[in-house]
Amino acid sequence: MNPLSRLVHGRFVRGLAAVLLTVVCAPVGAQQPVRGGTLTMVVQPEPPILVSATNSAGPIGVVSTKILEGLLSYDFDMNPRPVLAQTWKVSPDGKTITFNLRKGVKWHDGHDFTAADVQFSAMKVWKELHPRGRATFAKLTAVETPSSHVAVFKLSEASPYVMSALTSYESQVLPKHLYEGTDIAQNAWNSKPVGTGPFVFREWQKGSFILLERNAKYWDANKPFLDKLVLRVIPDAASRAAAFETGEVQLGGFSPVPLSDVRRLEASGRFDIETRGYEYLAPMFLLEFNTRHKALQDKRVRRAIAHAIDANLVVKTIWFGFGKPATGPVPSVLTQFYNAAVPKYAFDPKRAEALLDEAGFKRGTDGRRFKVVHDYLPYGSDYQRTAEYVKQALGKVGIDVEIRSQDTAAFLKRVYTDNEFDLTSNFFYALPDPTIGVQRIYWSKSIRKGVPFSNASGYSNPEMDRVIEAAQVEHDRKKRRELIDRMQVIAQDDLPVLDLFEVRFFTLASKRVQDHTGSAEGVYGSFANVWLKK
Repeated sequence: MNPLSRLVHGRFVRGLAAVLLTVVCAPVGAQQPVRGGTLTMVVQPEPPILVSATNSAGPIGVVSTKILEGLLSYDFDMNPRPVLAQTWKVSPDGKTITFNLRKGVKWHDGHDFTAADVQFSAMKVWKELHPRGRATFAKLTAVETPSSHVAVFKLSEASPYVMSALTSYESQVLPKHLYEGTDIAQNAWNSKPVGTGPFVFREWQKGSFILLERNAKYWDANKPFLDKLVLRVIPDAASRAAAFETGEVQLGGFSPVPLSDVRRLEASGRFDIETRGYEYLAPMFLLEFNTRHKALQDKRVRRAIAHAIDANLVVKTIWFGFGKPATGPVPSVLTQFYNAAVPKYAFDPKRAEALLDEAGFKRGTDGRRFKVVHDYLPYGSDYQRTAEYVKQALGKVGIDVEIRSQDTAAFLKRVYTDNEFDLTSNFFYALPDPTIGVQRIYWSKSIRKGVPFSNASGYSNPEMDRVIEAAQVEHDRKKRRELIDRMQVIAQDDLPVLDLFEVRFFTLASKRVQDHTGSAEGVYGSFANVWLKK
C-alpha cells in the first residue's frame, strides 16, 4: 500500500473517528441500484459560474463535475480510474504520457468528443487559465493527436504530479467547438455548460436552484440512475438543517449544517454522516496576509499575529473538533510530503506583543497599534465566527480589526483581482501533491490578477521560487522530498499566510441516498452511480 493509501486508511480515518460524531458508512452491496427519482442536494454558497476549468471555487465543483468530465478519477487509495481516458501509458523518462480516449462519447449538444477537445483544454485552459494548472502543467509543451482518440502529452521535464491532477474538478475537458476563439473565462457557456457527463444542464434560477437532468445518451450504459438532480441554494446554515429534517433536501457536502446540529441529526437515525470523500482535496484553513499593507510587510508582525491566535481553541470551540491544528502549509495527512520540522508559532500573546513592539508598532494612547480589515470567505457561519474570534484575539494585542462581509463573487474580486484586503480567512485544497495545491500560494508567478485561490498575498521570494521550480521537475523521489521540505521551512519562516488547521469536512445524506461517496472525490464525483431507495 502506497503512502497515500496508508493516509486514507490509517491516520486520516482514525483522526476523523475521534471527532464528535461516529462515522456511518452506507451499506455496501445491500441492494441493487434502482432507476428513477429526483435527488435534491444543497450547494453552498451559490456558485458564480458552473465550469471549474477557469475558477476552482468549491461550489462550482459540486455542480460542474456532474456535467463535465476529466480524463481520470481516483479511488480511495488514489489509484487512477478511467473516465474519458480508457487507458494510459507513461514513458520511462516521464516526459510522454499517452492517453487512449473513450470512443463513442458525445457532447450534450450531439457533437463527437475527440482528442482535439483534450488538446484544446490542456493547452488553452488548464495550462493558461486554471489557477493551479499553470503550475501543474508548466512543463507541458504540446498535446499531439495522432488519431481522433489518442492524446499524447509531451513534457519538457518529468512531472510526476500530472497524473494526480486529471479529475473532472481539477482538469475539466471543455468542448473545443464552443470555446475556441472566444474569451474563455467570459464565455456564456460557463453558466450553461455543455459536457459529456451523466447529467445535462437544464436551468439555473439564480438564488434558488440549479436543475440537471439525466443524460440518456451517456457513454456508461444504463447510467446515471437518477432522473434529475436539483442543487438548492440555501444561504443560511440553520435553514439547511431544517431542509434536511423536513426531507426537502437529501444530500449536502462540505459540512452543510451547523456543526452544533450534527450529533442531533445523527441521533435521529435518518442520516448518514460520511467523512470519506475529501482525501483528494486535503483542505487547509488559513489566514492570508496582504504583504502590500504597511504593517503586514514586516514578517515580525505576521509572526506576532500567529502567536496571538489559538488554533486549538478555534478547532475545538468554533469547528467542534472537525479539524486539527496545522504546523505548516502541507497537511499531516499527506504523509509522503509532510515536514514537522518547520518554524512554529505557539499561542503566546506576550510574545506577540513583544514582536509588535520590536517592529515599531507600539500601542497608541487608545491602546491600538494599527488597523486591518478582515475579509472572511462567505461560505457560512463557521467562517464568520472564526473571523469574530480573530478580531477578538488580535484586539487583545492591540490590533484593531474590522470584519467585512460580502457575497462570494465580491470576495473573489476584492481579494484576487483588486487586492483590496488586509487579512482573509479562507480555505485551500492542498491536493495529493504540493506542486498542485500548495505552491500556488507561495510562487511569485502565481501573482495573477483575477485568478482566484492563488498568491493573493503578493509574496515573492527568489529562493522560494527556485525551490518550487526545482521540485516541479525533480524526478528523483528523495531529492524532490528534500526540496518540498525546504519549501515548507521557507514558508513558515516568511509566513505570508498562516495555516491554522487542517479541515475535516463531512457529507450529510438521507439514508435513502445510496453510493454518494464512491471515490476520493466525494461530492465532486459525477454521481453516475448514485441512486435512491424506494
